[in-house]
Amino acid sequence: MDIISKITSTLYLCISRKHERNNMRKLALRDDILLKIEKPARYIGNEVNSVIKDVSKVEIRFAMCFPDVYEIGMSHLGIQILYDMFNRREDVWCERVYSPWTDLDHIMRSEQIPLFALESQDDIKEFDFLGITIQYEMCYTNILQILELSGLALKAKERGEEGPIVIGGGPCTYNPEPLAPFFDLFYMGEGETVYDELLDVYKDIKQRGGSKKEFLEAAAGIEGIYVPSFYDVSYNDDGTIASFVPNNVHAKAKIKKQAAMDVTAIPYPEAPVVPFIKATQDRVVLEIQRGCIRGCRFCQAGMLYRPTRERDVNVLKEYAYKMLKSTGHEEISLSSLSSSDYSCLQELVAFLIDEFKGKGINISLPSLRIDAFSLDVMSKVQDIRKSSLTFAPEAGSQRMRDVINKGLSQEDIISGAGQAFEGGWSKVKLYFMLGLPTETEEDMKEIAVLADKVARRYYEIPKEERSGKCQITASSSFFIPKPFTPFQWAKMYTNEEYISRAATVKRAFNDQLNRKSLRYHWHDAEVTVLEGVFARGDRRTAAVVEEAYRLGCLYDSWSEHFDNAKWMQAFDNTGVDIAFYNQRERSLEEVFPWDFIDIGVTKEFLIKEWKRAMDGEVTLNCRQKCSGCGAAIWGGGVCVESKNQVS
Repeated sequence: MDIISKITSTLYLCISRKHERNNMRKLALRDDILLKIEKPARYIGNEVNSVIKDVSKVEIRFAMCFPDVYEIGMSHLGIQILYDMFNRREDVWCERVYSPWTDLDHIMRSEQIPLFALESQDDIKEFDFLGITIQYEMCYTNILQILELSGLALKAKERGEEGPIVIGGGPCTYNPEPLAPFFDLFYMGEGETVYDELLDVYKDIKQRGGSKKEFLEAAAGIEGIYVPSFYDVSYNDDGTIASFVPNNVHAKAKIKKQAAMDVTAIPYPEAPVVPFIKATQDRVVLEIQRGCIRGCRFCQAGMLYRPTRERDVNVLKEYAYKMLKSTGHEEISLSSLSSSDYSCLQELVAFLIDEFKGKGINISLPSLRIDAFSLDVMSKVQDIRKSSLTFAPEAGSQRMRDVINKGLSQEDIISGAGQAFEGGWSKVKLYFMLGLPTETEEDMKEIAVLADKVARRYYEIPKEERSGKCQITASSSFFIPKPFTPFQWAKMYTNEEYISRAATVKRAFNDQLNRKSLRYHWHDAEVTVLEGVFARGDRRTAAVVEEAYRLGCLYDSWSEHFDNAKWMQAFDNTGVDIAFYNQRERSLEEVFPWDFIDIGVTKEFLIKEWKRAMDGEVTLNCRQKCSGCGAAIWGGGVCVESKNQVS
């Protein structure tokens, strides 16, 4: 059956599904409501490659949640991987649930309709687990929406024995404390490693009629599992953490991140679920490696996902063929923190071009460094006249790029832009950050100067050889210190200061010779301030999240729904001081809320990198020289990049 026939058949099943289920009244009500809301396909399930099982034949039901709208959640690779992995087990049925959009949210509350899973349409409260992936701080109020619409108490201690175990995962769990009161447990690491063990433990305790506490104690003994209720926090008079200690004999003093060292051998979805409506990333995603050899001091992902681990290129070729065939997608994206550093990229891209380019399949190559090889590859897979290139210098001056250890010189940037222009591109996007540690006014102005130099390089090309009008679009976000980075000790600024810095850059753009070819945008400073609080917040900030939710905050990552006034009211109502979390530089001795987590990269290494940043010293990438971060030894062997150079 071809993909069109599959979709047609599936749509028919969706329309007739209420005749095939037991709870006729509930489903009839839902069908009536779906006709009144925007994009009802977000909630009907039965997409191509979704998994339907006989609930009477499974022992564990797992609701996998992404706390954002369907189109965003369906674009997340991690959920697709876990959904596939869990459903390979005969004793587990994993289903999906996303945050209802505001229209359905209103109806569900007024009609008292509980939140339901897409596949079975059953209430979330009937499941054994509610697993929530936490990708972004501004989704925290959506997590509370999920809990409340599911009929669950917001705080874990108030939920008792009924309802699912609520477990969190994802990058934000590397500082789980702002969400600690709302979760039964968190999983630190990559899902392919210990989830099977956790599910087996749960099944055994469930069959024996054991309690939730018995399960949580057993789970606490599994590497990578953190049970917040098993730990007590005390504070110094100045508000910093005095101690963070277990209060249960089953709880570990340190939670060790779990990582799959052989990423070729772990499960990967050959038939990912195909959304009915266009998702944000509407394509096949092929993860080529995990980790990054670069040592950018602001980048949390670059530290969390060490060491670098590559997938075998021949296996990737097989996945590409199977995934495109099973989904009908017309684009394949190679996913990695730094795709250019994948050692077999040239071979893989050549295969994809030869195998699929003539079949209407587009190839997407995000996260490429702009060099001769990357430009040559992109020229083969992109329509140059319609596309733009993206550079991420992050800082305008060389001094600042050395501070953040970006590993890019001005010559690299101008040379790369020149090669792009000569190759036929005329549009370039430049990404920067403002508010970085040690930043001066001159550093800010250099953003505009660098953008102008890129434009000048375009106009050095003879007029008859240019490819249209030059357009350089620069944008800046505001730097947010993240846990487990060398910049976790840095201070942030107020909303007003960020706006002032952006205004300085804007004025500098207006002074440039090629200003008609330049555009400049900056991100929302108010959101940055909130992200900063929750990125490095402790358990006391959970009260702010709950209060903001009670005041009506929801979908805070969406500009049309973000309400800063309500958030400021929440801080006032709870007595939590933004300045304490954002506007002070931490001492090297301070106990952080996340210090109980071991990600492999040592705190000693991060301190060394912080000091090198303050001195403007560059640290070579992992392929050039091992910096002794600890991830290689922690990983149980020698890092694939450093070979035997571990120091």
